[in-house]
Amino acid sequence: MPGAGAISEDAMTGRLAQIFPAAKPILGMLHLAGTSPEDRLARALRETDLMIRGGVDGLVVENYFGTPDDVRRLLDAFAARPPAAVVGLNLLRDFRLGFDLLRDYGLAFLQIDSVAGHLPPDQDADYAAELAERRAGLPGALLLGGVRFKYQPVASGRSEEEDLRLGRARADAIVVTGAGTGQATDDDKVARFRRVLGADYPLIIGAGMTAESAARQLALADGAIVGSYFKDSHRDTGEVDLAHVQALMGQVRALRKGGGR
Repeated sequence: MPGAGAISEDAMTGRLAQIFPAAKPILGMLHLAGTSPEDRLARALRETDLMIRGGVDGLVVENYFGTPDDVRRLLDAFAARPPAAVVGLNLLRDFRLGFDLLRDYGLAFLQIDSVAGHLPPDQDADYAAELAERRAGLPGALLLGGVRFKYQPVASGRSEEEDLRLGRARADAIVVTGAGTGQATDDDKVARFRRVLGADYPLIIGAGMTAESAARQLALADGAIVGSYFKDSHRDTGEVDLAHVQALMGQVRALRKGGGR
């Protein structure tokens, strides 16, 4: 049984470790803010450079402030000049287009904010079947799925544990968040998710991680998606600050070193 902060080798086995060879991968979120399509692209490329210089393992392209066309422009730029990090996508409000872009650009992973719990039972079965079909068509890519995710409704009528078990079957990793963007993910919630998912299933912190909380939360989780903390204001509206990336990644590197990976 690993001690606090130690790297759990069992939890990093399987396909997650094949795509992210370093333990506890940190994925930087590209929110695509800006005043015009040209500005959003230029800013995303600057932020990409800063996060890679700071040591992140992967990038999540997300239409948080931008549009699907902004996503395509950035993915085109990455196709022309691949960044030195694993690239994935979170296409908000349109998981079908997300799968299409995943295929078209050969991306490593797709994040979907909710894979279980957000639909009533009469809609959930069809959703689950379509999700399985689309995943089967892209066997080389990972699906990172949220359960009880920020801003998502809870309409299943099932318990958190039941939805987590369904989510485990529908995705390659579960993403856990608190109530909102930039808000801390409660340690008790992380611990509950870990108990249900088990030690060998990847659990990703999806919001609110900081340099101060990284070691504590990564003792239970297998990686994190970080957006707001990397910004100069620690808010989603800010711009990426290299010092903030380095501060968090310094904690992660120390954790990896302590665990022998």
